[in-house]
Amino acid sequence: MDHHDHRIRRRILLGTGATGLLGAAGAAAFGATANADPVETSAVEPDVDSTAAWGARPPNGTNPVITGSPNKLIVHHTVSANTADFSRAQAHFHAQWVQDLHMDGNGWRDSGYNFVVSRGGWITEGTTGSKAALLDGGRFIQGIHTSGQNSQALGISNEGSYHDGAEPTGPQWESLVTLCAFACEQYGIDSAEIYGHMDFSSTLCPGIFHDMLPRLREEVGAARDW
Repeated sequence: MDHHDHRIRRRILLGTGATGLLGAAGAAAFGATANADPVETSAVEPDVDSTAAWGARPPNGTNPVITGSPNKLIVHHTVSANTADFSRAQAHFHAQWVQDLHMDGNGWRDSGYNFVVSRGGWITEGTTGSKAALLDGGRFIQGIHTSGQNSQALGISNEGSYHDGAEPTGPQWESLVTLCAFACEQYGIDSAEIYGHMDFSSTLCPGIFHDMLPRLREEVGAARDW
């Protein structure tokens, strides 16, 4: 199995005669069938490594649970090294580094980002409880990522530094699109409501990702069909 495959679990196609789970090839074949009548394509559910999977420390206190949905996604970068190590182990190491920085360096209760996408395309849960809340779709965990927005926005960060001309890797971009599309669908967020940290604060974050927001919104919209 390609190392990208186990980061993406399923694409659900709803339509006349459609049953079970269909991958991209299956969906294409189904669409070519004469009696097929697809009515909705859901976003792909990404494979997210939980805080337990990467060995997170327990939060210093309780992460607030907000009933309802965030109204936007805010993209960040972690300003870490642009590593060439695309392994899952590196993604876990980086998640630990972010949590240590936020808890020990910033004095926060937990990792501030709800999710982090590694340069290898691995997605890790940040603020404890964010994965379960995302899958539930009726609540979210208040992170600590954007002043004035934490109680209404989901924070998604990207491993690396992107304010000096560096660009995201292919696997990283693919997983970012997948995660954003799934989050938008779960929470009923319009694809246009994806922003960068600098839209709300005086910061260079998320670097080049901010220039790429129009493309991100377009690809997220295509991935979720609206």
